[in-house]
Amino acid sequence: MGSLESSGAEVVTVDVHATKDLINSGHKYVDVSSGAEVVTVDVHATKDLINSGHKYLDVRTVEEYKKGHVGADKILNIPYMFNTPEGRVKNPQFLSEVSSACNKEDKLIVGCQSGVRSLSATADLLSAGFKHVSNMGGGYLAWVENGFFVQKPNAEL
Repeated sequence: MGSLESSGAEVVTVDVHATKDLINSGHKYVDVSSGAEVVTVDVHATKDLINSGHKYLDVRTVEEYKKGHVGADKILNIPYMFNTPEGRVKNPQFLSEVSSACNKEDKLIVGCQSGVRSLSATADLLSAGFKHVSNMGGGYLAWVENGFFVQKPNAEL
């Protein structure tokens, strides 16, 4: 993969907590709180990267993951946020859980439901020293919209 700057892609600085409408393929986002440059790839590029050996890190809740997830051989589910009675809270063990399952040289694609949580999670991973991490723009919803393979639980009989 070449540099996005050399490809003419725009570099945009955003607050990762207000990014839902800004997630587009081919952009590099700078997390203003950490300075991490997050590369967001679309679901078509994600599919190709998964097929070429990248691990897929699903950062949705366990409940969301169990309802259906991206069909990939190398897939991990480590929630970035938890649902609580007070609302969503960040998983305080996220970085340590990812670090115990992956090394900092692994090639990772991070995805969630719509692309917002994964953008923040990707920025955190890059700030923690992970070297080859990209965000999947549009998340699981975009994956499903494109008709790509998903894994769902068997229907109860």
